[in-house]
Amino acid sequence: MARVCYVCSKGTTFGNNVSHANNKTRRTWRANLRRVRVVTAEGERRHVQVCTRCLSAGKVQKAG
Repeated sequence: MARVCYVCSKGTTFGNNVSHANNKTRRTWRANLRRVRVVTAEGERRHVQVCTRCLSAGKVQKAG
């Protein structure tokens, strides 16, 4: 499973580490994802990866 949010499609972003000497090396920022059991739009329960921003905003209905 890819590291992408089920709700907002937030994923990995890329950029550079920049040192004091202005040396640049590639780096990645990974989304803060949690594996939760949710109720989908079709009414089924399944495990998906959701970012913590969507979880705290209440954009998914957690299955009890």
